[in-house]
Amino acid sequence: MQISINKTKMTAIIVTVLLITSTFMLMTNVPIQAQGTGGVEEGGSIPLPAGVTPSFQVDTKAYLSFRPNPVGVNQEILVNLWLEPPTHVVRYHSDYQVIITNPSGQETEIHLPTYRGDSTAWFPWIVDQVGTWTIQFIFPGSYFPAGDYQAYSGGATVEGGTIHFEDDCYYKPTSTEKQDLVVQEDIVYSWPESPLPTDYWTRPIQFVNREWASIAGNFPWYGPGVGSDWPADTNRFYSDRYDFIPYVEGPETSHIVWRRQGEIGGIVGGEARIGSNVPMFQMSGDPGTPNIIYAGRCYQTVTKVRADGTTGSVWQCYDLRTGEIYWEKTDVTTVPSYIEYDEGSGEVPGGAGRAFGDIGYVSLLYIGGGRLMKYNPFTGALTMDVEIPALTSSALYYRNCYALSVQNLGGGQYRLINWTTAGVPGRNRYPLIISNTSYARSSLPTLYDFESGYGATYGSITPPQMGASYGTTVQGYNLLTGEQLWNVELPNEGMYSGSVSVADHGKVAILFKSGYFKAWNLATGTLAWTSDLMEYPWGEASFGGYAIQSAYGMFYRESYDGIYAFDWDTGDIVWKYEDPASSVYETPYRDMDGTTVYSFDQGAWIADGKLYTMNNEHTPTPPITRGWGVNCVDAITGEPVWKLEGPWTWGLPGPLADGYLTITSNDGYMYVFGKGESETTVMGPLTAVPKGTAMTITGSVLDMSPDLSGTPCVSADSMSTQMQYQFFGYPIDGIWHNETITGVPVVLSAIAEDGSYVDIGTVTTDGYSGTFGKSWTPTAEGTYKIIASFEADDSYGSSSATTWITVGPAASASIPVEPETPETPVTPETPETPETPVTPETPETPETPVTPVTPETPEAETPETPLITTEVAIIAAVAVIAVVGVVAFWVIRKRK
Repeated sequence: MQISINKTKMTAIIVTVLLITSTFMLMTNVPIQAQGTGGVEEGGSIPLPAGVTPSFQVDTKAYLSFRPNPVGVNQEILVNLWLEPPTHVVRYHSDYQVIITNPSGQETEIHLPTYRGDSTAWFPWIVDQVGTWTIQFIFPGSYFPAGDYQAYSGGATVEGGTIHFEDDCYYKPTSTEKQDLVVQEDIVYSWPESPLPTDYWTRPIQFVNREWASIAGNFPWYGPGVGSDWPADTNRFYSDRYDFIPYVEGPETSHIVWRRQGEIGGIVGGEARIGSNVPMFQMSGDPGTPNIIYAGRCYQTVTKVRADGTTGSVWQCYDLRTGEIYWEKTDVTTVPSYIEYDEGSGEVPGGAGRAFGDIGYVSLLYIGGGRLMKYNPFTGALTMDVEIPALTSSALYYRNCYALSVQNLGGGQYRLINWTTAGVPGRNRYPLIISNTSYARSSLPTLYDFESGYGATYGSITPPQMGASYGTTVQGYNLLTGEQLWNVELPNEGMYSGSVSVADHGKVAILFKSGYFKAWNLATGTLAWTSDLMEYPWGEASFGGYAIQSAYGMFYRESYDGIYAFDWDTGDIVWKYEDPASSVYETPYRDMDGTTVYSFDQGAWIADGKLYTMNNEHTPTPPITRGWGVNCVDAITGEPVWKLEGPWTWGLPGPLADGYLTITSNDGYMYVFGKGESETTVMGPLTAVPKGTAMTITGSVLDMSPDLSGTPCVSADSMSTQMQYQFFGYPIDGIWHNETITGVPVVLSAIAEDGSYVDIGTVTTDGYSGTFGKSWTPTAEGTYKIIASFEADDSYGSSSATTWITVGPAASASIPVEPETPETPVTPETPETPETPVTPETPETPETPVTPVTPETPEAETPETPLITTEVAIIAAVAVIAVVGVVAFWVIRKRK
């Protein structure tokens, strides 16, 4: 039996379930404590007490296994330990001992507990010296006193409650022999890592590609963030103010793969006009986007005509890459908002859950209205519907499987309830309370930083003489207890909006009306910094969105003059992104230097090192500004990645996952951006071509995305122009932006009959048709396999095509042709005198015909004999025939 369960994960689960009362936001390894000898026993063994003779003793045998052996220096080995016979499922051995001795004779002693029931344990170890090591497993013995033991739920365990043991029990000591481990200089290779995909890919992700898990995230995300690749200076816990989506790829292209209409939108026209006959936009054409994306499937509620003819809400599941609808449900009134990843309790209590069956599973989760409901993501079937107690505050789903609520006990007394959504009906009762502690507030703080354990609230000071906000108050709290830690009052500094405030990095930052942020230390309330001032006039006046984001050690502000990134440590402006307007008359907004720019008024999503947001303003006045669209910005540097004009809505972009971004637009469509499939074709001559003769190889590279099938693939520089032409009515000839469509590179090669490779070269397709052509002159006879290859880029998956051509013998060499000596023209014969016809009347005497003049005989001058090619000779012969034909024509005509 191979025992390779992740010990860190096991310990984290135990801490989550048992010790969350002390700190629910930091679930790290905590040593399991041995039980006492009174009350209900926790289950861990203790050393045999002095003077105690156990009523029952167990003979034991120790087992030790490690791999690989031999192993390379500085590589990791896996050590497995177990004992026979095992314990009861409510018990575990508290102290396994392992002695590791390196080649220098230095010993390291390791102590660790076992899993419940099966008496197994394991740990990784890195060897740092070349030579022979030894490893020995020592079991010092375990004593379990009589009494009641706590039972824990698990796949192979009793359910809850306690188990009573009338007598005590002692497992006798044992040990293994010392076993040798050989460490060598040469590395011992593992299974090769699967590189992350750069081509078009689809789900499911096969198990051999386990490294792809780092980009196979879903939406929404609630954490916590784990793994060595977690981005630096980014909070590992969820907040509704961060708008950060980890473990996903976002599109680095403005390429649209498909769209679908959900409303009627765009310009209404006709009599629906306002002053000066300006066309009015219909503002209700927003079709919405999915609220959940799981495993490449989108889940969204849409309004449509049902099969029975009625109109109503339909819960729909469709493919993110293609829009294909998998199923629709008309009987779902409580649409889920979360994805629950329930690892289960495992067959061994404390062990990792299985990835199949009813132990470890994924559900779409709904919490609200006093109910907890779960749905199967594959079928949409309701799998759980249980009642949960009504609490004072709504549940905050603050991390995967866990929620927080505040309960009102009356009389100013409150309790913070930490509970889990994990589990299955019939095995668990709901809610499963993890902790129930006194709380000093009736609700959680508005802002929270689970990584530091602190939160904050804010408020406005409104002088009665003004009737408007003129000052600000900020309070800091302990998240675990609700205790207020500090209070700051700023009577003459009004905050812009509480929605542009965020708690992260142990600080709380708030935007003020004069265009700067202030940040306070969440633990002490001391002022950490006052930020740089945003630019005059629009940034300094704080015109902009009612949103904020935080990731990568920065927080982000969308303003009417651009997007600002601020450093969490200093408050400095790290970068500013501006979107220059296509026309200086289209928008009133400008930067400090006078450059006319498009405005930003809503939030953004931060994912894959990029920021996705849309141009808009607080109250758009028809007609809508031309040139607004979707912006993708490098979240680290502020450099533009891509911009697509056309789609617009009063809101932030939709969810993204698997390299695809959803965008809703007021033209009534939802657009999906990302990588599409391509198709390459190639053709050559159908008949044999002589060696040394040039031929033309032709073909095409076409976009095969669902809504662009058969259109040309274009370069990254031309992508936005192409999409604006295909979907938003922009001209293709670059009238507005003076751009030319360019194609994509195609590599052409040939494989001869003997397997030799011929590089024909690289050709770029025509951007307007997607076709290509290239001349090639083969130098050897035979049959060739011609290959045209298009390599994947950010917009398209790769594709290739083949064809076959035959190269025959070279054409025969040219042979000189001597011209014939011209013949002397033949003198025409004198026509005979016609006979006199016999008639009764005497005929008139006919005139004697004129004898033709005999042409002069040309001089007998012998011309030079030129050397001419066969082709020229043929042409000359044709010319002679033509001349003869003309002469004959006139002779015949004269004879008539």
